Amino acid sequence: MDGNGRWAKARGLPRSAGHRAGAEAARKAVRAAGEAGVECLTLYAFSSENWRRPAAEISDLTGLLRFYVQKELDSLHKEGIRLKILGDHKAFESDVARLVDDAVARTAGNDRMTVAIALNYGARGELVQATRRLAGEVARGTLEPDQIDEERIEAALDTHGLPPLDLLIRTSGEQRLSNFLLWQAAYAELLFVDTLWPDFDGEAMRAALSEYARRERRYGGL
Repeated sequence: MDGNGRWAKARGLPRSAGHRAGAEAARKAVRAAGEAGVECLTLYAFSSENWRRPAAEISDLTGLLRFYVQKELDSLHKEGIRLKILGDHKAFESDVARLVDDAVARTAGNDRMTVAIALNYGARGELVQATRRLAGEVARGTLEPDQIDEERIEAALDTHGLPPLDLLIRTSGEQRLSNFLLWQAAYAELLFVDTLWPDFDGEAMRAALSEYARRERRYGGL
């Protein structure tokens, strides 16, 4: 979800206004994906690199996360949406971490759709943590090195239990993965769109899904 700041700047607004508009776009994206029958939608909300931003902006983003969880939880739960978190959300203020934990616990039994929120997430860090988990098992003697395969690695990732990543959408014209789901994106279709995230509405989501449906996926075969 990229382009909140540029969206705000183009309108002479503070960056916080762009982030608020981005949160509204997330709500629309979740709704459109659910209506289209998407099994799982992952939103990259806060990267592990975002801590380098000014303290005021981090505070705005944290406050927005707090507000969004409080405002949207009842609606998400009612619609049968399960929340899952990727990354280390415990790095946020304790009240925000508790809100997130409560939201995950409350929606754990829902099965209509999963919305995974990447918070304080970075794919390289995810792979480091997965490697450490497996190395720990080897050190304890519960796992042999030659038992480590793709399935073992996937089971150690933050995305364990989620379906394979089929489509990765990057907004605002940027054409890079920016440390997002590097392992999972190995066979994903990539879609780069010029739309700034606050303008990525239900129509944009449906257009992205239509583009995905037109692509032929061969996984290295003919």
